[in-house]
Amino acid sequence: MNIRVGFGFDVHQLTEGRDLWLGGVKIDHSKGALGHSDADVLLHAICDALLGAANMRDIGFHFPDTHGEFKNIDSKILLKRTTQLLKDAGWIIGNIDCTLVLEKPKIMPHVDSMKIAISESADINTDAISIKATTNEKMGFIGREEGVVAHAVALIHR
Repeated sequence: MNIRVGFGFDVHQLTEGRDLWLGGVKIDHSKGALGHSDADVLLHAICDALLGAANMRDIGFHFPDTHGEFKNIDSKILLKRTTQLLKDAGWIIGNIDCTLVLEKPKIMPHVDSMKIAISESADINTDAISIKATTNEKMGFIGREEGVVAHAVALIHR
């Protein structure tokens, strides 16, 4: 069996006047992520982890922010398209492990909903998705609540 692992990382600035989308779920918060799409930092990191594992470049290559088609796009669509790229190349997603880093809001109440959204978009079982969250202990841009970071690792196989 051919097995590969990929790593994804994304960061977005937090600003007032934007919705906060994390893991395909809209979360009530005073700030949202700034970006060309819906700026779902978690789904972007997952896409990069999957594409990296398959040696298919990165999310910006496949869905560039210079194309109007992707302006304000729902990142679940990007994850669905990424999943299809992998399927077309003969890859199967084994599991996805993620960590969000932000001070607020609390993420744990939303984890089950995020896992369902990711499961539906990536066509995998929810038990193959792990989502964790941590703070940055009030340090740096994350600690000042100026941004959010996501890390993701994905295993794929043929």
